[in-house]
Amino acid sequence: MNFPVPSWLAALLPASATVSHAERLRSSLGAFLGILLTGAASAWFLHSPVAAAALIAPMGASAVLLFGVPNSPLAQPWSIIGGNLVSALIGVTCAKLIDAPVPAAAAAIFFAIAAMFALRCVHPPSGAVALTAVLGGPAVHAAGYGFVLVPVGLNSIILLALAVAFNKATGRRYPHMQQPVPPRPHRTKDLVPTARAGFTAQDIRAVMQDYDEMLDVSADDLENLFRRTEMHAFRRRFGDTTCGDIMSKDIVSVEFATELAHAWNLLREHSVEALPVLNRARHVIGIVTRSDFIIHANVRSDFAGMRARLLAFLKRTDHTHSDKHEVVGQIMTANVRTARDSTPIAQLVPFMADMGFHHVPVVDSRGRLVGMVTQTDLIGALYETALARIDGDHDAQPAPGGPDTPAPSEFISRHDINAGSQSDAQDASPTTRSDQVPL
Repeated sequence: MNFPVPSWLAALLPASATVSHAERLRSSLGAFLGILLTGAASAWFLHSPVAAAALIAPMGASAVLLFGVPNSPLAQPWSIIGGNLVSALIGVTCAKLIDAPVPAAAAAIFFAIAAMFALRCVHPPSGAVALTAVLGGPAVHAAGYGFVLVPVGLNSIILLALAVAFNKATGRRYPHMQQPVPPRPHRTKDLVPTARAGFTAQDIRAVMQDYDEMLDVSADDLENLFRRTEMHAFRRRFGDTTCGDIMSKDIVSVEFATELAHAWNLLREHSVEALPVLNRARHVIGIVTRSDFIIHANVRSDFAGMRARLLAFLKRTDHTHSDKHEVVGQIMTANVRTARDSTPIAQLVPFMADMGFHHVPVVDSRGRLVGMVTQTDLIGALYETALARIDGDHDAQPAPGGPDTPAPSEFISRHDINAGSQSDAQDASPTTRSDQVPL
């Protein structure tokens, strides 16, 4: 039976958790193992027959953060180690200098929070560590500053090590490192394309600074959430166009042992910039581009005699053994970023626009090559998708410019768009034989 909840009480209730039941079980199991093993390891280290005597209560709160919300800035390694140690040090000092327990506890909390903010190691359970140092009783007071190292430091280090191992084993990113600024492919001062029209990391940090409150989320996580929200909104508005819908399917590919001259001829014959390298099971094991030929032929900086250098590089060596590269597998890029045929095209935009990828091989559920998506394919698909949305809006309401205003599709003809997308697959130059090496 559902009982009505007063509106004022409903406003005080937190929003329902968005994590799955599996994630809740993972967090609870991690905290269980963390406290169990921390207590046992501490007791073994201290040669104590009672594990509970070697485990302090604030570790329970630390376990909630380290295993329940490992991405939180409050749960990072420096937060637990620095926060717990500095708070224990302050708590012991306040207990020695102030005889009255309650004023000593209040002073310990005051200075502990200030110190954690100053040292950038805010960890809420550390407040309980400071209170434990003041109100822990004769045994804690007798330990003096030794309490900072044992059991506070010992418990913190063991629990942290277990949290790192458990989160890694269950596929959670911990510790949460600050993400480096992504490199700009062209080494210019311009922002990456997706940041020029949207928000930037600097925008997020400026808003967080204006907010002027401690948020239990990092700027990196906020940016990632916003990016994924934008992607989700795009898919909701324009539909789930996938890589399989827009990819080129008649793909020219090579194998590891394909001779360099033959691969170069294929690049020219089909006017493509890259060839996927496949094994016999049609799994992508690499990709070779025109740039790979230029780099390995050593003609990047010395253009004098470039034709002769490239011809010599492509020519097959007649000897049995040679130090020169002879086949594609020796010059290809082995670490290839691929996409599934079911991947929404919106997920390719950051890689192709910001990270400089020009070609993304598309594989099926078995990892076999089924197509290729180029920047041209992506631009054409995004144009057609946006155009369909605009056409739908125009069908719903008349254009403000009247009947004589040209529709958006009239500004750029579809023939021009399609012709541009074919530039990756066709070439006006005549077809060449595999034994020729045209430059």
